[in-house]
Amino acid sequence: GREHAFAWSISKSHLLDSLFIAPGNPGTAQCGTNVPLDISDNEQVIDYCVNESISLVVIGPEAPLVNGIHDAFSADARSKHIIVIGPKEEGAILEGSKDFSKQFMQRNDVPTARYETFERSTLEAGQQFLETLTSPYVLKCDGLAAGKGVLIIE
Repeated sequence: GREHAFAWSISKSHLLDSLFIAPGNPGTAQCGTNVPLDISDNEQVIDYCVNESISLVVIGPEAPLVNGIHDAFSADARSKHIIVIGPKEEGAILEGSKDFSKQFMQRNDVPTARYETFERSTLEAGQQFLETLTSPYVLKCDGLAAGKGVLIIE
């Protein structure tokens, strides 16, 4: 996946002394050292980076970005000097919330398909909305869904 592609590409750099991948997988183990960190624990990740004198962090998965890991690096005096590649929490919300993204696109005149947002309590209204459209319908789960939050219904 994406993390393996990042690790493989970065491992080819002549500027690299060591490559640590958290938490890693069997594929990334071929590119560097997998580190069993809980990537949802910003403090644990920062502690590791500081202790290992890491100077550059590339964040692949969306969840830590939405969880504000970039902001945490910037806010911690010990890790302010570490370069973090990936959006801050405010930017990551574009990926983290389909509803927020659609609202952002509409506010900024970015072309996007017609949409409505519904919750459990408004499912009947959602059904009525679908009846006004021509199939296929694309239903998306708001929030992070590991690439599995989309249904295409004929």
